[in-house]
Amino acid sequence: TSPPYNAEYKQPMMQISPETQLFIREHQTDDVRALALQARKYPNVDMPTAITQIAGRQVAAEKIPSWRDTDDIWYPKHLSLEQCSSEVTASYKATLLKGNSLTDLTGGFGIDCAFLAAKFKSAIYVERQQELCEIAAHNFPILNLNHINVKNEDGVSYLQAMSPVDCIFLDPARRNEHGGKTVAISDCEPDVAELEELLLNKAEQVMVKLSPMLDLSLALKELQHVQEVHIISANNECKELLLILGQASVEEISIHCVNLPTKGTQEEQHFVFTREQEQCSECNYTNALENYLYEPNASLLKAGAFRSIASAFPVKKLHPNSHLYTSDVLVESFPGRAFHIISQCSLNKKELKESLGDLKKANITVRNFPATVAELRKRIKLSEGGDTYLFASTLNNGQKVLIRCEKA
Repeated sequence: TSPPYNAEYKQPMMQISPETQLFIREHQTDDVRALALQARKYPNVDMPTAITQIAGRQVAAEKIPSWRDTDDIWYPKHLSLEQCSSEVTASYKATLLKGNSLTDLTGGFGIDCAFLAAKFKSAIYVERQQELCEIAAHNFPILNLNHINVKNEDGVSYLQAMSPVDCIFLDPARRNEHGGKTVAISDCEPDVAELEELLLNKAEQVMVKLSPMLDLSLALKELQHVQEVHIISANNECKELLLILGQASVEEISIHCVNLPTKGTQEEQHFVFTREQEQCSECNYTNALENYLYEPNASLLKAGAFRSIASAFPVKKLHPNSHLYTSDVLVESFPGRAFHIISQCSLNKKELKESLGDLKKANITVRNFPATVAELRKRIKLSEGGDTYLFASTLNNGQKVLIRCEKA
């Protein structure tokens, strides 16, 4: 059996002195900018390292709560933490893969690797940056993940030479350095489309994590062996697009729209459809609002499951391009937000006055409407917030409406 990590990481180059470790523990909730200005007061403390670790702990408290109370975990510089998965999405991914052997070709900070590897007998973490390898080699044993072998290598070079495993995971970097949206797989590095055959020669199953900005239709054209798509939102914010590739071809690709709760009170929402079902689904459109209004969750909107939803639940769609739905009786299982409709009006001044009364603030959403939220806010003079929700949209007969609601 291989050692828990490569021999060169037995004595990591990165060291944190006892004085610095104590300082980190005592100041873990402090403002790091204020601490940076006080460096002279603590000559025995490695302040740059302390600040990186304190800032890391503060991000992790939100992002990876189960690691929060483990004092000995090391954190990387800010960028690696910004880009890494949260615990809630990493845990979900860990439910999708299983087997004896796993290789993560783009290790990064190692959150995905840590959660995925818990389901495997052996795992290999591959990462180009030496500092991240040192951090991973330090952290995995602390997390009782002694079966992960750390390799400081380029992922593609490693892939070409590696022995086959059950599963491969990779999270390609977005290549656009200018902050632009990466919409194609070919804009990512490594280019999964180019490596697809090689990946499937080396593993039965391959999971690719992509940015939610990516164009899903384009990805499904670029790749030949996609079996499942998982679009993951957390708290109704789209976080990740996962593609699962396999050696066997499937007739229809199942698309899983998942909204994960980050607070204990909510329930996970899960809706599965195929693109063929979407095209064939019956969908009722309406010229009139009923008692309740529904807004699909972010994963459904990203997936384009607009007709499938109207077919799966007893709701009517407002308009082919208005992705809002209505019903007489509350559909509690609808995968999105549900609202009770209080009133509706046009943008006529008199109607606005009757519908909104002396309302001072509201949460405004625009769906298929010829004005932006900012323009609308200025026109009806409402500040942001409160318990009232306004949806500006269009009904099937072309009528423009402002719908006043409260959460159902």
